[in-house]
Amino acid sequence: VQLQASGGGSVQAGGSLRLACAASGRTFNSYKMGWFRQAPGKEREFVVGIRWSGGTTDYADSVKGRFTMSRDNAKNTVYLQMTSLKPEDTAVYYCAAGPLYSGRLSENYNYWGQGTQVTVSS
Repeated sequence: VQLQASGGGSVQAGGSLRLACAASGRTFNSYKMGWFRQAPGKEREFVVGIRWSGGTTDYADSVKGRFTMSRDNAKNTVYLQMTSLKPEDTAVYYCAAGPLYSGRLSENYNYWGQGTQVTVSS
């Protein structure tokens, strides 16, 4: 099972980036997909999650209204569209997959991508 994250980079505050997470190795229809991030010196934090089969998307308050998670079932890929980026969004972003009950707890997620760096300058 592999999750391959891509799309990170450096932008100025107010800019946008789109991250992608390509899943392979199994069918993720019965999984919860999530994005997490970890800034230097801080713990990994939940950003957004969605069931691969659809349903409500759960956003952390800090990104609500600015970030949008979507999925392309045909490509087995989930995306994180990030707009109105702020310096405090700077972090390594990870995609993850876990059981449907995974929620916001990183320890519930079984599979992790390698992480992609997002840097937002003021």
